[in-house]
This record gives sequence, C-alpha cells and structure tokens, in this order.
Amino acid sequence: MLLAAQTAAESASAAADPGVAATISLGTQLGAAALLIVVMVLVHASGILAATKLLRLEDRTLRAHQVDVRAFGLLISIALCLFLLHLTEIALFALFYLAVGALETVESALYFSASAYTTLGHPDLDFPDDWRLLGALEGLVGFLLIGWSAAVFIADMNKVLRAEGVG
Repeated sequence: MLLAAQTAAESASAAADPGVAATISLGTQLGAAALLIVVMVLVHASGILAATKLLRLEDRTLRAHQVDVRAFGLLISIALCLFLLHLTEIALFALFYLAVGALETVESALYFSASAYTTLGHPDLDFPDDWRLLGALEGLVGFLLIGWSAAVFIADMNKVLRAEGVG
C-alpha cells in the first residue's frame, strides 16, 4: 500500500516536471542494470563452476589427456557448455524485456537480447527509450562474459595441448 502511494506520488511529480521523469527513468534503468549485471555474473560463475565439475576440468585431469579424439571431444564439450551458458544469459535478459513490457514477443526479445549481448548492435525493433540504456549495458555485459568464457576455454585448451607438448 505504501509502495503504491509512493509510486503514485512519483508519477504525479514526474507528470508535473519532465526532468523528474527522466531522472526516475534513468534511475530505474541503472537499478535494473545493476541487478541484472550481478545476476549475470553469478549465473556465469555458477555455470563455469558447474561445467568444471561436470567435465572434470581440474588441472591434473586436463594435463593427463593425450591429444586425440577424446581431447577434442572434451574441448567441444567445453565450448558447448559455454555456448549454452551464453544462451541462458541472453534468455534471462529477454525475459526481463518481456516482463517490463519493453518487447512483446519472445522472438523479438531473444533477437534484441542476442544482438545486444553479442555487441552486434541493436536490431531495428520498436524498443522503448525507457530501456535503451539497459540494452546498451547488455552489450557491455555480453562483451565481458564472452571474454571470460574465451579465457576459460583457452586456458583449458592450453593445459590439454601443453601436456602433450603440442603448444
């Protein structure tokens, strides 16, 4: 009840002063971005830890592999786990866009999110100005998390290849 009254008061204040509306919108976007960034980092860290446990990617296990079909199968498995992790993160952003009404269909939300996350750029969708800063910040999040995944993949690949003396 108190939250509804506070929201109504903010809406009335925003209607009276466009500057207040812009400040509320910016604050909302930054708050949502901060929350989503924390969630994505937790999801990514959890996903990498889960893949490490699932695929037994400890240093000594990786170094024990010979460079053969099994080693390549392991590297493919790591890449697929990381790919699924990124798809999950894209889907979480898309669900947010659907929940706040920024986009209306699952397909458009996934398309927008994938385009932003991969830093491809924003597709020509009718995306509301109230959430455009979050869309841009999703690009930064995606860039950093893709880099994190690349570092993990390269480190694991180097352990396998160096054990055999290939690298």
